[in-house]
Amino acid sequence: MGASPLFCCDSPTRFVALRFGKMDLEKIRAAAERVARSEGVELVDVEWKIGRQRFLRVYIDKPGGISHRDCELVSQQLGVILDVEDLVPGPQYILEVSSPGLDRKLRTPADYQRFTGRLARLVLNEPVEGASFLQGRLAGFAEDVVQVDLGGRIVSVPLAQIRKANLVVEF
Repeated sequence: MGASPLFCCDSPTRFVALRFGKMDLEKIRAAAERVARSEGVELVDVEWKIGRQRFLRVYIDKPGGISHRDCELVSQQLGVILDVEDLVPGPQYILEVSSPGLDRKLRTPADYQRFTGRLARLVLNEPVEGASFLQGRLAGFAEDVVQVDLGGRIVSVPLAQIRKANLVVEF
């Protein structure tokens, strides 16, 4: 009999089924949150990717930015917890802890509030005012609606309509 298929789901609330057992991304997220909090940093996101290798990526941030030492401390502590609690079943995986980057994803209402005034690129599920893609300055967030300034014209975009959003790097 052949090996059972591998599959994963990006949803942080679902289990990822592997031929080696089940991995609960919510438990991993909770462990990463505990470690991040203990180090005075914010947990931004947790991703599980399977390709040629298995990657668990953890993104952290703090005001003023993340240092290499911050990543190292979180990686060491989280790695021990993941191993002791056996939260990543199966063969070797790579734990990668890093900052979300200058072009970070915007996911939560807090992200849109925190980065008000910054240039962002939004890809929409359905067109808003005839556009499926917007690039402009975040002008505010209230009642699940993101305000985007498109050069003097403010466009209101319901948060549920945003498929993907990233900050745009400005020099």
